[in-house]
Amino acid sequence: MPTDTDLPALTDAPRRGLLPRILPPGLYAGRASALIERSLLVSSRLWLVFASGVVEPVLYLFAFQIGFGKLVGDVAGPGGQTMSYVAFVAPALLAASAMNGAVFDSTFNVFFKFRYAKLYDAMLATPIGPLDIAIGEIAFAVLRGGAYATAFLAVMGAMGLIASPWALLMLPVALLVALAFASVGMVCATFLRSPTQFDYIQLAIMPMFLFSTTFYPLSVYPDGLQVVVQCIPLYHGVELMRGLSVGVLDISMIGHVAYLLVMVAIGMFATSRRLAGLLLR
Repeated sequence: MPTDTDLPALTDAPRRGLLPRILPPGLYAGRASALIERSLLVSSRLWLVFASGVVEPVLYLFAFQIGFGKLVGDVAGPGGQTMSYVAFVAPALLAASAMNGAVFDSTFNVFFKFRYAKLYDAMLATPIGPLDIAIGEIAFAVLRGGAYATAFLAVMGAMGLIASPWALLMLPVALLVALAFASVGMVCATFLRSPTQFDYIQLAIMPMFLFSTTFYPLSVYPDGLQVVVQCIPLYHGVELMRGLSVGVLDISMIGHVAYLLVMVAIGMFATSRRLAGLLLR
């Protein structure tokens, strides 16, 4: 009859992949996919919540197409090209849609699991580390933001608001925007102590939505404020989307991508450190 010593210990299991070999065993076990699978199973019953995230920006788009856009007329877009106002706003709404989906999932859902359900404490009793939790939750938030962006891009195509084949790259850009905001959003969720503090999240999201050149170009701001606007994270996603929508590519796009990648790196590092400090103490 086999004894306990004859059974392979869980901690002695081979750790496949580069990250599991480099990082400490307690931090990362390469099992982030388990969290993604769980989130997909749970969200399959909440499809109406997902649909609401697509409907809101689409309603904005139709409102500008039918109403406000007719008052404004044509505007100057990337590279000085003349474009309709609704075509000017649509790429920005796409970036905002990806941001909203990622932020909602990486803040409210994470907060509930962390503070009330104590789900992460249970996960750490299994071969899952804090970095697995961070990667899994952020990845699912990116999937949600990407789903919103895909639906919105399809609506843009149906409305004739895609003017260049380069617009197909708007989808991977939307995933990058979602990844950047999900990474930072999850860090913020670990600092929240009550549901009332979600007002702070809205206090950050709403100004970004309104002032990141979403509804008007950067040139309308005074010179001093232009520098401030260029520091807002959503601005970089909007500018990438708008340039791709009309096929105007320039060197500044590298800077926009770099800004978002830095957000991802900082967010992933800070999230794993915060979860490790809070859950493994």
